[in-house]
Amino acid sequence: MPKASELKCGMAVEVNDEPYVVKNIEVRNPSSRGASTLYKVRFNHLKTKQKRDDSFKGDDFLKDLDCERSKLQYSYQDGDSYTFMNLESYDQYTVDSSDIEEQICYLSEGLEGIVGILLDDALVALELPASISLQIVDTAPGLKGASATSRTKPATLTTGLEVQVPEYIDNDELIKINTSTGKFMSRA
Repeated sequence: MPKASELKCGMAVEVNDEPYVVKNIEVRNPSSRGASTLYKVRFNHLKTKQKRDDSFKGDDFLKDLDCERSKLQYSYQDGDSYTFMNLESYDQYTVDSSDIEEQICYLSEGLEGIVGILLDDALVALELPASISLQIVDTAPGLKGASATSRTKPATLTTGLEVQVPEYIDNDELIKINTSTGKFMSRA
């Protein structure tokens, strides 16, 4: 049973005996002393796709959803649908882009380490790896003598994702991106 403070985007939980997936988490730290941190969470119902907003304290427990988890690999995109393959049974699952819109920018062909959440043999949610490696396709030229200070520049990656990278990073370099924050971690 995860605490509200342990929730991540893409996790599947039960709220009022209904299956939901976490779409967005907003953390609010109150300024008054003694007040606890609040987590405002937006859920999507796994079957009806309805949205639900709830607020939790950090110590509130949520019930894990009783569902199957499978290791998947991203295969390809066909129009508005994305296809994933189960690495054990080689079954293929197709998901509509609207169901995974926040995660699309992290998907590159052949990406492994994805955990698929299956409910009644249908793929309903994805949990991405903690970090992924992507190649830079467009950024300003690296500066010679640039130190590893906090000065950054924008870089566009192969998936279209735009992140801030240190000044010393050049085009065509592989970098690691944190999938929960969307920020640069290091060179790959």
